[in-house]
Amino acid sequence: MATFDIISVPLETRIATGFARINTAMRAKAWSQAAANGLTPTQADILHLLASRNVPLRLSAIAEQLAITPATASDAVAALVNKDLVEKGRASDDGRAIALKLTKTGARVAATVPDWTGFLGAAADTLSKEEQAQLLKMIIKMIRALQEKGEIPVNRMCVTCKHFGPNETGDPVTPHYCHFVKAPFGDQHLRLDCAEHEEADKPVQLRKWAIFAEA
Repeated sequence: MATFDIISVPLETRIATGFARINTAMRAKAWSQAAANGLTPTQADILHLLASRNVPLRLSAIAEQLAITPATASDAVAALVNKDLVEKGRASDDGRAIALKLTKTGARVAATVPDWTGFLGAAADTLSKEEQAQLLKMIIKMIRALQEKGEIPVNRMCVTCKHFGPNETGDPVTPHYCHFVKAPFGDQHLRLDCAEHEEADKPVQLRKWAIFAEA
């Protein structure tokens, strides 16, 4: 065994430490950007979430998607309602349930509040396009592992979608196929949150994941 294999902290621990340091920077940036717009990071996240959805969301769905407690979501939504940025209505699938959507003012604010993750995009831009595509695929693998353990909410990713055709084309540049838009695409095009996402049945997800992960 090589010397550095003996004296080094395990590789997975160092990777986790790297993510923790990135998370520290993310928290600081989230607070500074949100505060500049009179919001908390949670309030800004709720505005962005509602802006990204085509339908109103229930409070429970907001809490689930942002991985926060219902109480935290309720407090943040109450503040946004008081600021006339969010309004309450009836859920389309249940007239007795409350659903939340952006007001016209809220939509304008959501469009103008800067995306605080932009500084990470600038850092990722220092990588080559090939490295970026590889990193995206590795991040998707880690996200799925966390989702399977219930550590983070399920996102609308390509790899869980019924329209996803992993490694179907035989083309190394664009190996995957989207049966929704009927077009091939590559790892660099994989989505973490797609508006057209339709969740595949679990057995189908597992089969497609095995094809995707083993390529």
